[in-house]
Amino acid sequence: MKTTTVHSALFGLAIGDALGVPVEFREREILKRFPVIDMREYGTHHQPKGTWSDDSSLTFCLADSLCNGYDLSEMAHYFLLWSRSEMWTPHGRVFDIGIATRNAMYNISKGETPEFCGGMDEEDNGNGSLMRILPLAFYLKDEEDVEVVFQKVKEVSSITHAHFRSVFSCFIYVVFAIELLKKTNKWEAYHKTKEGVNLFAQKKEFNSNEITLFNRILLKNINEFHEDVIHSSGYVLHSLEASFWCVLNSNSYEETVLKAVNLGSDADTTAAISGGLAGIIYGYEAIPAEWREALTCKNAIFELCTKLSEKYEI
Repeated sequence: MKTTTVHSALFGLAIGDALGVPVEFREREILKRFPVIDMREYGTHHQPKGTWSDDSSLTFCLADSLCNGYDLSEMAHYFLLWSRSEMWTPHGRVFDIGIATRNAMYNISKGETPEFCGGMDEEDNGNGSLMRILPLAFYLKDEEDVEVVFQKVKEVSSITHAHFRSVFSCFIYVVFAIELLKKTNKWEAYHKTKEGVNLFAQKKEFNSNEITLFNRILLKNINEFHEDVIHSSGYVLHSLEASFWCVLNSNSYEETVLKAVNLGSDADTTAAISGGLAGIIYGYEAIPAEWREALTCKNAIFELCTKLSEKYEI
């Protein structure tokens, strides 16, 4: 069966997610003593081996919607169907959902305009939109106007997370993914991302207090920071930094996702966000075959990837 970069990215994301599900919320010090080195089962959520969480579910919902084109109302509807266990659940039920996402689902169910369903307060900056934003990079891969890229990312993030910090985190991540899709090596992609995002931020004159929060990624080299100051909580900025740190400090798909999982705390999401990028960098075949085989609903995911690839000629 033919695979494309879409297969590499979405399998990369889902497998990172599945590796982290059994140890979500586990402390880093515990994982240093008993590190994850392979797929586990049960654990935190008592799920079978290969089970992915809301990270992958919402990613698949977005990808599924994009197969029909760009339609915010349909995206929001698909997210709502997932929350009701009718779409893209690994075993027919939702076992993990963030507070901000749950609140957004309520707003969607009440008929609110999709881009106004997400929380706009500072405390709403969980990683719930960052973890699912990757498919948008395939839709935007040929877009040359960075203003359009930012606007589309803002709209899609805002369905569940509308604060600038969440939107800008998703924007940086998507820009990096697009650079990787151009077959740019990860170091050049990181350099171009920093250069392009900084220039765009200066032009737009965004709130300087917000932009300063991204200095470790945009002005410094996040890969040079020691692991002790890389956090892996559910806060969106922590997830963004941790994913870039894992990707830039690893030399294979396997090393990337295991490094991410073993940071602990929100292990599944850190590994999903990192794994999607690592999938693009190293390719589908670089993902261990036994992990691909263990992934729940792998055939349905493969078909979804093929459909999205055909839609955007990847």
